[in-house]
Amino acid sequence: MREKSPSNHSLHSTWGKVVSSLFIMTKYTTMDNKTTGIVKFYNTEKRFGFIKHDDSSKETFVHSSGLIDEIKENDKVEFDLQNGQKGMNAVNVKVIG
Repeated sequence: MREKSPSNHSLHSTWGKVVSSLFIMTKYTTMDNKTTGIVKFYNTEKRFGFIKHDDSSKETFVHSSGLIDEIKENDKVEFDLQNGQKGMNAVNVKVIG
């Protein structure tokens, strides 16, 4: 009787889970340095907007899931940067002035 070797399907399935886990862990890494800026635009109905950085002309996407405080246009805010699906996102956003 011949011993059965593991199927390619189960190896690919296991490898896929490992790769997916690593991707999720690295995809949403938050930077440790706080950034400040001004809320350029925020749509409360659609729950997203953009923050213009104080130290550059960069703008960063913000979603309501990344808010600590409620924000509105022209609020001075402090936030962390986090890698998202389409680039950097502002998270831990709070009003500072």
